[in-house]
This record gives sequence, C-alpha cells and structure tokens, in this order.
Amino acid sequence: MAADEGWASSCPALLKNLSLLSPQQIELAKMLLKEGQKHLFDDWSDADLDVEKKKAFFDQVALLDSSYPGGLASYIENARQLLADSKAGKNPYDGFTPSVPAGEVLTFGDENFMKLEEAGVKEARNAIFVLVAGGLGERLGYKGIKLALPVETTTGKCFLQHYIESILALQEASSKFVQAELLNKIPLVIMTSDDTHARTAELLESNSYFGMESSQVKLLKQEKVACLADNDARLALDPNDKYKIQTKPHGHGDVHSLLYTSGLLEQWKGTGRKWVLFFQDTNGLLFKAIPASLGVSATKGYNVNSLAVPRKAKEAIGGITKLTHADGRRSMVINVEYNQLDPLLRATGHSDGDVNDPETGFSPYPGNINQLILELGSYIEELKKTQGAIAEFVNPKYTDSAKTAFKSSTRLECMMQDYPKTLPPSAKVGFTVMDTWLAYAPVKNNPEDAAKVPKGNPYHSATSGEMAIYRANSLILRKAGLTISEPLKDVFNGQEVEVWPRVTWSPKWALIFKDVREKVNNKCSITQKSALVVNGQKVSLDGLNLDGTLIINAADGAEVVKLSGVVLNKGWSLEHVDYKDNSIPEKIRIRGFKIEKVEQLEIN
Repeated sequence: MAADEGWASSCPALLKNLSLLSPQQIELAKMLLKEGQKHLFDDWSDADLDVEKKKAFFDQVALLDSSYPGGLASYIENARQLLADSKAGKNPYDGFTPSVPAGEVLTFGDENFMKLEEAGVKEARNAIFVLVAGGLGERLGYKGIKLALPVETTTGKCFLQHYIESILALQEASSKFVQAELLNKIPLVIMTSDDTHARTAELLESNSYFGMESSQVKLLKQEKVACLADNDARLALDPNDKYKIQTKPHGHGDVHSLLYTSGLLEQWKGTGRKWVLFFQDTNGLLFKAIPASLGVSATKGYNVNSLAVPRKAKEAIGGITKLTHADGRRSMVINVEYNQLDPLLRATGHSDGDVNDPETGFSPYPGNINQLILELGSYIEELKKTQGAIAEFVNPKYTDSAKTAFKSSTRLECMMQDYPKTLPPSAKVGFTVMDTWLAYAPVKNNPEDAAKVPKGNPYHSATSGEMAIYRANSLILRKAGLTISEPLKDVFNGQEVEVWPRVTWSPKWALIFKDVREKVNNKCSITQKSALVVNGQKVSLDGLNLDGTLIINAADGAEVVKLSGVVLNKGWSLEHVDYKDNSIPEKIRIRGFKIEKVEQLEIN
C-alpha cells in the first residue's frame, strides 16, 4: 500500500478502487470517511467492475457537496445535531416567550387601503418577483406542473399566465405613475426542481413567455439533499442501487441560497431595485393583495413584511408571532406552526393558549400565507453572513418509543418563511393582514382530501380556488357600487361552495380598487347566472344590466366607451362532473364541474 493511501485502510472496498478516482474525487472520499460514511463503500465491487456507476456516484456526491451552503460535511454535522435534538425531544422555542408583533391590519376599499395601493404601484418598478414552483400537482390529482393549471376555467388562463400578466400590468402602471420615459422591466425569478424545470421552461417558451421578454425571466433549479438512515446521520443508499445516495427535496427555503449564489441580487441592487417579493405557485388571489402590501413595506420601512390573513384560534395555519428570549438579547418575528403556538402560549403564562379576541373574533396572531416582501439592501447584507442558509428542521418517523430507528429515511428541511430567524433584533419585521376573500385561496388538496375537511374549514382545492376568484371579483364590484346577485350554494366533488357570477378581468383592466371605481358605475347590475370577461384596458361599464354571458375583448389603445344597456342571453352553465371519470381531462375533473357554453355576446 502506498503511504499516501493509508487514509483508506479502514475501508478495503474503497481502497481497491482508488486507482479509478481523480484528485477531486479522492478529496470527496476522504471527507465521507471522516464524516462516518464508510458504509457507502462497503459493497463496492473490484476496480474493473461497475466503473461508470462508481463515477456517477462521485458525480452525485460532488453535486450534493456544491449545492449545500458549507458543503456535504456541514449537512452531515447539522443533521447529527438536529437528530440528537429530535431524539431528546428538545423544544426549538425553549426560553422564548411569545407576544403579538406589530403590523398593519387593512380594510379593503377604505381611504387608507387605496392610498397604500397607490404607494405600492408606485414602488412596483423597483421590485423583483420570486416564484417558488418546485412541486408537481400530484397531491391535487393532476400530473402536470401546478403552474400550468387554469386559475379559473371561464378564461382558461393558467397560473403562470395570470402571474406574468399581473407583473406586466404592474410594470406599466408603475412607470406611468412616476411618468418614467423608460419602462422599468420587473424581473421574475422562478425556482424550479428536477420535477418541474424542463416543463416550466417549455410552458414559457411555447407561449412566448406570455408577453414578457425572455430576458426578464430567470429559472433557478433547486437540487435535492441526501437522505439520512439513522440517528448518526449515516447517508441512506438508494434501495435499488448501491452506487446511489437516496435524495429528497430540501424545502422552499433553498430559494435564499440559490439567489445568493446566482449573483442576481447584487446586479439588481446596481440597477436601483429595492424589494424582493416571494410568492407561491397556486394562489390566484395574491396579486389583489400585492399593491397594498408593497405600499405598507414602503411607507413603514419594513425589512421583512409577511402577508397574512385573519386566523381563528387553533386554525391549522401558522401564526405570525414575536418571540423574545429570556436572555433579553434575542427576539424575532416569525411564523410559528399552529400545533406549536398553542402549547407555547400555555407554557409561558397564557393559561387559555391561543384564543380569539372578543372584539375581532380572530386570534391576535395572524395567519401566515407564505408570501414575503424583503427590502433588498438588508437582505443582501444578511445573505453575505449566512450564504443563504436557512434554519433547518428534521422530522423523522421513529419505529419505537426509544427513538432508536426510523420507519424510513428522513432528511433536513427548510422553509422560506424562516428567513427572519437569523436577523438582528434591530431589523424591522412586520406583517400586513388582508381579508382572506381578497388575498388567499391556495389550490393544494385533491377532491377526496378536500371533501373530508371539517365543515366550515377551507377546502384549498381546485374547486374552492376557482370559486374564490369569482367571489373576490364580485365583492370588489359590489364595493364599487354595482348590484351583484347573491350567490347560490352548490356541491362539487363533495365540497359545498358559494357560486357567484363568473366575473373575471385582465390585470390591465383593473389592477387596484381605484381602477375599478373609475371604470364602473352604480347603475350596473349582474345576475347570479351571469359570466363577464373583460380583456383590455379602456373598457367602462355604464348602466350595464347583465343576465347571461358577455365577453369584451379590446386591443391595447382601443376605447370601448360606456358599455350600457341590457345584455340578455342563455349564458354559460356549470355542469357537474365526477373526479373519478377518466374520460374528462384532469384539470376539469379535479374541479367537479365544466362550463357548458350555451350562448354569449362577444364584443371585439
């Protein structure tokens, strides 16, 4: 044995394969042995066998090493510590006392709300949008990427088209607002994964980026992390391949390290950008809440602003909470998961735990909806310290009460909204609460799971997500003075929902409430069975009485002035479908209804 091969003497199977390894691969092998991972090589064959598979193994180790802040050795060391804490049942909030943080609670349509919306539109030209879209729609009963699902089926626009059109409308309105000669193009970053990357790129390319310039869009692919086989953080091998480490997703918290390593943030800072807005892949209402929320960030000078909705005590949604440590030196405003918040309150002198405020009827801890607005300068400074690493957690499922073995391999995970955990107490961290009907209707549950949701709780399904769009648009028009018929109740895929008029408009027509107020008047009415689609900028409704379906398509620059009179036709009806009926496309089946287009008036 050569003297310089002594480091491998404890691992004979690796020792006989050293001749295959490059100098870089030798360093990776040394690191693995040092970190207690000898078992990865125990079943390796002689050097002349499985050569390509052995090279592929080291390619995988190199990728796992380069894609984790601090490398694979750091991952293993962090895993050992977190697994030890998990086995000991250590409380991550030990020593912290919860209290209600400072934030803004907004009322849709009042003077303050409208002022903040305008402030947000003004700031939008200095924003960057980051869409976290690493997941497939399998949990929904849909095989494609979630971004390709229709937001609603009246127009059939998919989530990605809706998001891009909203950003482009903000871009145009913001430049007009400050009377800028040049359009300040708002960047969009999409975090993808192995599962979604190629399909997201294809969706963009085949639709000409939905009107956005391709140079505005950046795709950053998230890598998976190694699975852990036991409490000693030994890496798990793939059960079907002894030359492959088993991997699983690390969570959407990776978006911070991807942005840090991409170098994009510094570039944007150099062009005068101020804000980074993070959002999730299937919340069709979000852009109704963004202008006012961005206005809050700008006027309050928040470094971190979490978008939130009113939350009932003990509701299954995390609560935005201020935590102050007993040492007095540490405090943070953070999302605390609902199953941790109530026991934490009880353990720190609040004998009733999480209870509703008698005046508002809601918990004083608002519900986190995982949409963040970060001030760019302080965000960059923080990432320089952490390299984008986010506080992780581990959630092993044990086979026994002594917690000696796992039912299946586990991995470390991290969440985007845990970013504030490392911030200094001087950071300005707040929240903005909006009405749920305006801001939050995620699509994440399949029909069977949604139908089992206890009565009164949100379904968060494709059915409820689509109906929420119509409800929000109807309520906004009603607030602007229109007469909108009351909704009917109906049951689709076992979920009872309110069916409002199917009203939808392009973001160019109305981005904020002021736009709606300027383009409609109180002499208009819309019946429950009606559908209204407005595409185009300069369309105003003046004394329109709609009982049926009306579609208005106006090219940019074309003026459709004062659309009035009675529009009466048989309209479009909603026909029930069964989600088990395989003859119907998945994207329709998971809603429980399809639109039967009987009769309509279309104005082009």
